[in-house]
Amino acid sequence: MKAFIPVVAALLVFLALGSVYQVQESQVAVRFQVGRVVESNIKPGLHFKIPFVQTVLKVDQRILNLDSQPERYLTSEKKDVNVDFFVKWRVSDVLRFYQAGNETAALQRLRPIVTEAIRNEISQRTLQEVVGGERTNLAERFVEVSNVAAKSLGVEVVDVRIKRIDLPEDGLVIGSVFQRMRAERLRVANELRAQGAEISETIRSNADRQQVILRAEAERDAQRLRGEGDATAAEIYARAFSRDAEFYAFYRSLEAYRNGFANGDSVLVLDRDSGLLRYFGEQGRSR
Repeated sequence: MKAFIPVVAALLVFLALGSVYQVQESQVAVRFQVGRVVESNIKPGLHFKIPFVQTVLKVDQRILNLDSQPERYLTSEKKDVNVDFFVKWRVSDVLRFYQAGNETAALQRLRPIVTEAIRNEISQRTLQEVVGGERTNLAERFVEVSNVAAKSLGVEVVDVRIKRIDLPEDGLVIGSVFQRMRAERLRVANELRAQGAEISETIRSNADRQQVILRAEAERDAQRLRGEGDATAAEIYARAFSRDAEFYAFYRSLEAYRNGFANGDSVLVLDRDSGLLRYFGEQGRSR
């Protein structure tokens, strides 16, 4: 009899351990009894079950990633774009998630749901709206539309993010985009050239105006200085003439003789009574 005590004790311990299970903080569980759901959405903590009769399925409830290959979509202008995206999702209803199949089966059904949502939203927008400032609104619409269909899978789409948007290499969009870019760059270049030419003309006009002003002011100052010099010279001549008029007249005549015969072969034809010959001859010597 004593030999059965350890066996019974071990069996009791095994049954006790088999009747207790723990759900982690990041998990949610479903308890089954002979294939039938007894309890769903079991929260984290320590729980009990009937050993050998009931089983427990634990599902990770953290946010998970679903990465996808780039897909080709058509905009409202019938232009092709390649969209590379990823999805953040989590289990919202563990019972529906279990009924939808395992995780692989749920992801296989979730991927076309998100793809279809993206296709519908992009088909309602132009290429500029898709690649421009509409990404935030697009992401919100992707999540909203995807969650409507994903609810039946027990899955909640938390976020849909576009990693990149490319233009297909075999499409006509790239050529038209490059042509539009060249036209835009040419427009900007012509605008800059026009602005530069305008600034250049303004600088030249200012320079010409300053040149005219400076020359006019210089000519004005020169005329004033010449006038002042002539006035000073006339005053000096007048004072000299007033001191000795005869000597001044004689000196001026000598200056006229020197200038008139400076080159050595000059010929002057004058009347004998000319004042220039005043100091020549007997009359000049007598004086």
